[in-house]
Amino acid sequence: MLKHFIIVFTVSSLFFSFTKKGNEDYIPWNTERKLSWEDFLAPAPGNTSDAALTTTYVGFSFSKSRDVINYKIECKFQKSRSWGRVKTDYILKHEQGHFDIAEIFARKLNKEIKEYLAKSNSHEGMNPIYSKLMLEKRDMQSLYDSESNHSINKTKQAEWNEKIEDLLDELESYKNY
Repeated sequence: MLKHFIIVFTVSSLFFSFTKKGNEDYIPWNTERKLSWEDFLAPAPGNTSDAALTTTYVGFSFSKSRDVINYKIECKFQKSRSWGRVKTDYILKHEQGHFDIAEIFARKLNKEIKEYLAKSNSHEGMNPIYSKLMLEKRDMQSLYDSESNHSINKTKQAEWNEKIEDLLDELESYKNY
């Protein structure tokens, strides 16, 4: 029972900290709503040569009532922790790519949780699924920046743009989470 409480508390804490600043600081991912430079509210630090920084979150919470497990997934961009120093359309597209990668992993999470719940009526495996996918998301975000050299390598950036679109299309049926 204590283990169940700790797991639920941990996930609830993550979700609460994700939403406590209020909705005005967050933009939910939406096919129709792309980022604009007006969304990047944090000041650019003076000690970096980076063009921009995008902060995204994939929030996850669940509850169990009797034999029914309900869950909620959110993918959001945080305005107050995102900044742009070089504000071009090309750099903005790269930053949108970071937000889109977060959405890919929100969809992957939805897919894996649905598959897990189809086989089990237990919440026990849900936190490990979330943790595994968030590590994969972090790794993909790093690979995106590394391979594209933070968008400087235009050929690799174009390849990533296509890869991101393909993954979003591939996971289209899991977008309603």
